[in-house]
Amino acid sequence: MPTRTAAPRPEYPRPQFVREDWLNLNGTWQFAFDPGDSGLERGLLTSGLDREITVPFPPESVLSGIGETDFLEAVWYRRTLTLPAGWTGRRVLLHFGAVDYDATVWVNGTEVARHRGGFTPFTADLHEVAGPGEEITVTVRARDPKSGPQARGKQALRYANHDCNYTRVTGIWQTVWAEPVPHVRLHRPRITPDLAGSAFHLELPLSGNAPGHRVRARLSDAEGEVVTAEARADLDLAPRLYLPVPRDRHRVWSPQDPHLYDLRLELLDGEGQVVDSVGSYAGLRSVAIRDKAVLLNGEPVFQRLVLDQGWYPDGLMTAPTDAALVRDIELAQAAGFNGARLHQKVFEERFLHHADRLGYLVWGEFGDWGCEVGGSSGDNQQPDASYTGQWLEAVERDYSHPSIIGWCPLNETYQRLHDRTTQLDAVTRAMFLATKALDTTRPVLDASGYAHRVAESDIYDAHTYEQDPAAFGAQVAGLDRDDPYVNTAPDGRPWSLPYRGQPYFISEFGGIWWHPETAALARGDDREESWGYGDRPRDEEEFHARFAGLTGVLLADPGMFGYCYTQLTDVFQEQNGVYRFDRSDKLDVSRIRSAQLRPAAIERREG
Repeated sequence: MPTRTAAPRPEYPRPQFVREDWLNLNGTWQFAFDPGDSGLERGLLTSGLDREITVPFPPESVLSGIGETDFLEAVWYRRTLTLPAGWTGRRVLLHFGAVDYDATVWVNGTEVARHRGGFTPFTADLHEVAGPGEEITVTVRARDPKSGPQARGKQALRYANHDCNYTRVTGIWQTVWAEPVPHVRLHRPRITPDLAGSAFHLELPLSGNAPGHRVRARLSDAEGEVVTAEARADLDLAPRLYLPVPRDRHRVWSPQDPHLYDLRLELLDGEGQVVDSVGSYAGLRSVAIRDKAVLLNGEPVFQRLVLDQGWYPDGLMTAPTDAALVRDIELAQAAGFNGARLHQKVFEERFLHHADRLGYLVWGEFGDWGCEVGGSSGDNQQPDASYTGQWLEAVERDYSHPSIIGWCPLNETYQRLHDRTTQLDAVTRAMFLATKALDTTRPVLDASGYAHRVAESDIYDAHTYEQDPAAFGAQVAGLDRDDPYVNTAPDGRPWSLPYRGQPYFISEFGGIWWHPETAALARGDDREESWGYGDRPRDEEEFHARFAGLTGVLLADPGMFGYCYTQLTDVFQEQNGVYRFDRSDKLDVSRIRSAQLRPAAIERREG
């Protein structure tokens, strides 16, 4: 296992592609605000910075040691360290889990990387800039402008939190680390399960090819080695391997039994010596569509999903500890949810690792909010080309995680339909097609709720926060007649292309406004202090009756393959979670669980 350090968030950040040697660079860095984004002209690249910050926590967070929540146009970081002399003979990679939003990295004054996007990782190769045994100074500038189309997720565009928008996150908010690698090395693999064939298909991209090189993969379980395969690595940039799993070692990954096989990937030279070696894992499972059902391993599994925003009181978008990531999944499962929409945020990869281990179904999504910059209702959504690039970085990073059962690049991109192709139309289609090209094994939903712009989208959905179970039932009825509820503009004009018989679910509902303490204060509709959807329940008993009624409508619909309840926890002023923001109980969770674990009609019908 990788070396642990005393730095905050010390765990290895990339658990599906693990190298033994690495250096965690979290901890104390120099830091400076740059409100005019003039730091380069003012010499901040080489001069000392006037503050300190604890990385990887963003400067707006308490855990960073700063806690500045005003708009931060640009910020600077610096750290000096010595690369381990034991890494001699290898080149050094400098990795950033995520930096919001436009990042530039210098090492010893030389620019080594630029990256746009606040949710996805990037790497700087320090070859010919610095090497093992040398002292280096790493400088990072992060720009986070408050105007223009930018994938922000739920970060507020006003000074203070409001509605369902929260304290902003700027700069480094995931782990920074360095690792030594050989000059010719393995890149991140694609691991594709083949349940029908009881096998795994591997693509092993390489940084280059060398005469005589081979790749080797060893699959193992608790009993030892299951299968080994090798292939030449001097002919193709991405050699492919086939790993058949014998029937007596065949074990399917599922929420009931989230079994993971260990995987060791190696690059060998012409003498058979190991040049590069990484640890990984894989889950054997399948996702399929049959009529209106989404099947897991050939069987309908009703998706009892919860909306998870992934925010924390002290770390904001950064979990304070690895254990906090695990706890969120365990809290959801305790309440009867078997998965989540990872909402308006690309979650750090360790969350997906724990979802893999714990059998938690998730939809991979993007933090696309921030493109509503147009002036008219016909062109108000204007995502740019960077949206597609950032989204593909997320899909590429997370392709091999068995817990991910679907992709959704956009959310609530409301905009009326008319006879002219808009930028939203073009980018929605580009993101959908790019996702399908990168991953043919999972369903893709073009946009969650509101503006469905891709006729061949694998999935169709809608959002509704109707609070009365009887009215809710009437609203969503009609799926059996291929006439489901579809979001429209307030005046009834369409936002979406028509439904075409795809699997359908209500991917946001509920959001019941309940927080015992603020309800007792009852200051009316002060959304800056507390809000949720609909009228507050008078007491917890009314909450449970409403929750059971709303979920019961969807569980009883024979055409509904799942739902997503809003939401797992309160987040600042949005107080409609099953748990409080600090993850403590505020409801009888056993009643939430029992309401959800009633058999779903689609499971009974398909079974």
